[in-house]
Amino acid sequence: MTFPFWIAGKPVTAGATAVVHHPFDGSSAGSHFVPSAADVEAAVQAAADVAAEFATLPAHVRAGALDHVSRSLGERSEEIAALITAESGKPLKWARGEVGRAVSTFRWAAEEARRFSGELQRLDTDAGGTGRLALVRRVPRGPVLGITPFNFPLNLVAHKVAPAIAAGAPIVLKPAPATPLTALLLGEILAATDLPAGSWSILPVDNETSSQLVEDPRLPVVSFTGSVPVGWAIRDRVPRKHVALELGGNAAVLVCPDWPDLDFAAQRIATFAMYQAGQSCISVQRVYVHDSVYDALTEKVLSQVRALGVGDPRADGVDVGPLINLDAASRVAAWVSEAVSSGATLLTGGGQSGATVEPTVLADVPEDASVMAEEVFGPVVSLVRVSSVAEGVERINASRFGLQAGVFTRDLPTAFEVSAALQVGGVIVGDVPSFRADQMPYGGVKDSGVGREGPAAAMADFTEERVTVLTGLTL
Repeated sequence: MTFPFWIAGKPVTAGATAVVHHPFDGSSAGSHFVPSAADVEAAVQAAADVAAEFATLPAHVRAGALDHVSRSLGERSEEIAALITAESGKPLKWARGEVGRAVSTFRWAAEEARRFSGELQRLDTDAGGTGRLALVRRVPRGPVLGITPFNFPLNLVAHKVAPAIAAGAPIVLKPAPATPLTALLLGEILAATDLPAGSWSILPVDNETSSQLVEDPRLPVVSFTGSVPVGWAIRDRVPRKHVALELGGNAAVLVCPDWPDLDFAAQRIATFAMYQAGQSCISVQRVYVHDSVYDALTEKVLSQVRALGVGDPRADGVDVGPLINLDAASRVAAWVSEAVSSGATLLTGGGQSGATVEPTVLADVPEDASVMAEEVFGPVVSLVRVSSVAEGVERINASRFGLQAGVFTRDLPTAFEVSAALQVGGVIVGDVPSFRADQMPYGGVKDSGVGREGPAAAMADFTEERVTVLTGLTL
């Protein structure tokens, strides 16, 4: 099938086409039409033209459209999950989970659209404000450019599109070149709504065209999820725009000596270090384990990792499939070899077959090795022995990243102390950092970015406060 792209809510089936290949075996996952320069211009101008109308569109229309998308995704979940697996190589079990999350993301955005009301503030707290009341509302900053990565081709698209629609901000979406098909299918669902022409477009363009879109003054908001160098380069290039960045990390876990259920901890660490072949911003990458439980936990993690099914992501029982392409797999394998050459111990895995890397567990890894200091984005986890909770916190904070961290403890004072000390955007107590509820604020600090996702949080990023003062009132 050749998917259309979408300009101002209308499908376009003209011009050149591009084929998307399955990462596991190189077979065709589908193809799509490629926008021309004129098509891109038409999409951006349509967003600019509709901005004022869309900002004042009744909340029930925006919420109703989002409800429709949520329902439709649920009704077509198997079809969409199969497409996610075909273009990304994500095992079908995780693709189904992604569709379920996107259903929730659009539902939450619909609910936020209905309660996006602003607040009243009485001003007679000082004599000069007697009889005055302020209505503080949030209004769209203008059209949004949303740029999404390959690893969640539906739900990270949802986290750009849904809050933009909920807030009344037109959006021009640029999906990842490796995985554009799911976003284009989403366009088919959006096209069945009553949203005005120009309120959304989906353009599967190359990165050079994306660069031009970043600089276009008609798109005053840029919401980018992707790599660190690209993200900060965007912000440096357009300092007068409002730029939100989710740039990933090297998520850490701290296992405290009081944690009673090492089986649970090991299962969660093994699963979420390797799920989606480690291609998640919050997959478990570094595990700092108190000396008193290190040996026992290590054996349990190894047992869990070795039990994971590896292979064709379309097959039942497969937990770990390929990386997005051969280059990504070769880089990860090279980083593992580098770590071993630097003194790390390879406990299991490390092999590469095509775009697939075996689930890999390392120990005794130098802190400056790439698998510790950078974002691996592959099925690799490093176990580190620490002598105290304080040492674990210190070593987690030594990273230049700060997205989320997980802390296995049942001690309430320890949980609060560690949560206050960790330099991350989110702390998950009693579980791995890979947990994300799609309605909660999600984002990082340091090189993990700026701004927050989650419908309500993103709506705040896409809008700005406007104050209306009413005078001569009896309060």
